[in-house]
Amino acid sequence: MITISPQCKPQLDPGFIPAALWNREYLKAATESANGRKVSIAVDRPEGTTWVYHTTLLPESADASADTLKYCERTVKCLLWAWGGSRVRISNAPDVVSQLRALYSAVGKRAFDYDFMGITCFDENFVIENADDTEIQAMLPPATGGIGSLKGNRLGFDLGGSDRKCAAMIDGKVVFSEEIKWNPYFESDPAYHRAGIEDSLKRAAVHLPSVDAIGGSAAGIYINNEPRVGSLYRGISPEDFNQSIRNMFHELQTEWNDVPFELANDGDVTAMAGAMAINDNAVLGISMGTSLAAGYINPEGSVTGWINELAFVPVDYREGVATDEWSGDDGCGVQYFSQQGVGRLLPLSGIKVSEGLCLPEKLEVVQAKMAQGDERAAAIYRTIGTYFGYTIAHFAEFYEFRHLLFLGRVSSGQGGEIIMEEARRVLDLEFPELSKTIAFQTPDEQTKRHGQAIAAATLPKLD
Repeated sequence: MITISPQCKPQLDPGFIPAALWNREYLKAATESANGRKVSIAVDRPEGTTWVYHTTLLPESADASADTLKYCERTVKCLLWAWGGSRVRISNAPDVVSQLRALYSAVGKRAFDYDFMGITCFDENFVIENADDTEIQAMLPPATGGIGSLKGNRLGFDLGGSDRKCAAMIDGKVVFSEEIKWNPYFESDPAYHRAGIEDSLKRAAVHLPSVDAIGGSAAGIYINNEPRVGSLYRGISPEDFNQSIRNMFHELQTEWNDVPFELANDGDVTAMAGAMAINDNAVLGISMGTSLAAGYINPEGSVTGWINELAFVPVDYREGVATDEWSGDDGCGVQYFSQQGVGRLLPLSGIKVSEGLCLPEKLEVVQAKMAQGDERAAAIYRTIGTYFGYTIAHFAEFYEFRHLLFLGRVSSGQGGEIIMEEARRVLDLEFPELSKTIAFQTPDEQTKRHGQAIAAATLPKLD
């Protein structure tokens, strides 16, 4: 059995089992074993994209079986929600593959992931297969955007739940930026969405001599410029979504003379805005708000095409604790780094609130207590900070980043400062070499408000 001894225990939740520490101990045992197995895990998409993760497993045995399955299942889950794909191929571990197939099936424990990563996102059934090492090769998509992608006459838009923003740029200089209120969440007519986007683009385009490229940002999962899942479209029926929303941005591109047109998740574009603000690359953005949102800009300064849905990535390896009501899984990021995380810790802190309060109102109570110097509120933020320090190290196993962009309502005020201080303490104690390589960043107000539309304009590549 893998056992760990964390140097830092979350003040209100000392039983926390950090994924980073547990994985580190498992890999130490596997690499020190005389017969450790070198394994490659490929995550494939239908269009031919493949990302590959290399690791080591303990030798196949009855004693190691449970730990190996736990390590592989949690790792596969992380790769799926960080990268996204409908097929997983694993080399040199047929014993694990057979068990994972049962878990990731229509009737298995990971039925939610099976359905979401299959039909919902990639229009085909999700599968896990054995593979030979020689069959597994990375096939990366073309690079998209970058902080150097500024030439030409560009439009950039950002679609939020309460407003839509649009900016016009000429060779990197912003000549127009505008914010217009709208309310897309409960609109059942797809024409509402399309008309709003067209209106913003046309209002910005009049400030350019011509339009050479268009980039967009919105919440949700976008594959090949098609929305697959998005909160903006929650009021639209599945039939209308498939008929009118899925192809909407392709049709808009046609209307705009087929200029280069790229759409990305708003988390990725927030990370791009952060990269532009600090004039550097390798940025992982983490937003602790209603849920946990994330975005990533790689060391080359480009959006990767990964889905970066870290709300569903396991960060705590306990079972039966902090169960996500949507996916049914335990210990995933949303229950630790969001308003839900604050709500979960409230009873443990001793702060009493009215039962009828919703999560945003509960957060406001904690923020008010924090402003009054209430130690119970500080304990909530310190607990989140401890979680976060270990989880940053976990994310660093899958993302190469130098900058951690930290934002969202939970990050506001003195509480956010406590989270960052505690996260740094954990990194310094448990992962000192990693801690030296990561700088924490917080966005300024301009980046928060209009930076995403401006950053989205950099997404398309121009020859």
